Amino acid sequence: MIWTRLALDPVAADGLGGMPATSYQVSWQVATNERFADVVRAGAFTADPSAAHSVHVEVGGLRPGREYFYRFRTGQHLSRAGRALTTPAHGADVAALTMGVVSCSNFPAGYFTAYRRLAEDRPDLVLHLGDYQYEGGGNGTGRQHIGPETTTLAGYRQRHGQYKSDRDLQEAHAVAPWLAVWDDHEVDNNYAGDVPERVTEQPGFLARRAAAYRAYYENMPLRRTSVPRGPDLALYRRVAWGGLATFHMLDTRQYRSDQACGDGYKDCVDAADPARSLPGSAQEEWLLDGFRRSEARWDVLGQQVFFGRRDNDPGAATTVSMDAWDGYPASRQRITRGWVDAGVRNPVVLTGDVHAHWGADLRLEPGNLESPVVGSEFITSSITSGGNGYDKPDGLHPWAAWNPDLRFWTNLRGYLLTTVTPAAMTTDYRCVPVVTTPDAAAFTRATYVVEDEVPGLQEVAANPRRTRSAPPSDEQIIADTIKAES
Repeated sequence: MIWTRLALDPVAADGLGGMPATSYQVSWQVATNERFADVVRAGAFTADPSAAHSVHVEVGGLRPGREYFYRFRTGQHLSRAGRALTTPAHGADVAALTMGVVSCSNFPAGYFTAYRRLAEDRPDLVLHLGDYQYEGGGNGTGRQHIGPETTTLAGYRQRHGQYKSDRDLQEAHAVAPWLAVWDDHEVDNNYAGDVPERVTEQPGFLARRAAAYRAYYENMPLRRTSVPRGPDLALYRRVAWGGLATFHMLDTRQYRSDQACGDGYKDCVDAADPARSLPGSAQEEWLLDGFRRSEARWDVLGQQVFFGRRDNDPGAATTVSMDAWDGYPASRQRITRGWVDAGVRNPVVLTGDVHAHWGADLRLEPGNLESPVVGSEFITSSITSGGNGYDKPDGLHPWAAWNPDLRFWTNLRGYLLTTVTPAAMTTDYRCVPVVTTPDAAAFTRATYVVEDEVPGLQEVAANPRRTRSAPPSDEQIIADTIKAES
């Protein structure tokens, strides 16, 4: 699926990109090389103003497991070339897959340098796990959102146009195919199904959700199966990468039960109600069926909120986030038990949302250290959300003292660079020291590996071949932070 959008003025207030209210013919080409000396597929698409002149082309007849390049033209306007890879044939042996994992890019919070550094790492695939854009208005450090909080179709289109204008983000889109799912900020902070964050906004919320979903489809590489129908959009899907990995891309916002006890970190009895579900009952069953049918070496859940247990209270009470899987423990147990009963060979959860790098072991009974470790979770930090971060030399969050399954943490911004082979899944926690000034160098803060059929994270000793650039010293981080804040 190749995507583009026509926009003379991407941030026009009406959300139509400064385009006349007329249709345009857009020609497209797919070639085996970046110079387009060998064009293997070509055609035309009508970009219509009703869809904000977006273009979604599903290209058939390509060879599996192959690198291609694509571009678009209308009149005298020629796009840059994008790079894509087709998935390997079903069940095919695959030596390795390298993917970037990203989340939470808030425009006013800083520069999208991490997107550019990811593009320079040239992954085969990019997983975006939500909060591609933020709905709020207001200013940031050196950058600001155009327009107020997004609530209308024009507003969401304008916001997407502003984000797509960022050159660092453009590099990440051009370097590799994307598998994208949303979280909350593509619509409204911490919304749950048809329930907005603020109760006073309940009337008309589904109209707002419909506007946000439509703009998301128009501006993201989604297939026709995800064309929105009012306030509904079929986003969760399964993608196989040969016999190496199956990606189960989840939607943990559209169908969830409302957060228990008014959201936040709580010790909440109501959260344990078995009728409550984070992905919704239909998506739960879809996921469990995928586990039962899986023949892949690795089963990867690409999803939005923390899956493992994070208790922020060292006392007797268990105080956990009502917005994460901790707030839906019965739903989480059904899924964890499902992959165990199905004999899933290597379940790994990839997560965004929390604006920090984490690594965690997953137990069949979270919080019970006598329960077996049955999976692993890699959590990516934000691209910018949270602004300039900080680090701890020991790589442990303070809560790890009473949450020993939380194996790694750093509050620096960045992304994951993960290499999957039949033998192991190896993840580099890639970081940038600052985001309030552009063009920072990236470095690998830590590397963790999950070995085939050995659940749980293992730290890898520093390996210069895996470190793309040297980490800054503590003195340099402090100096850069002072400079940025001044």
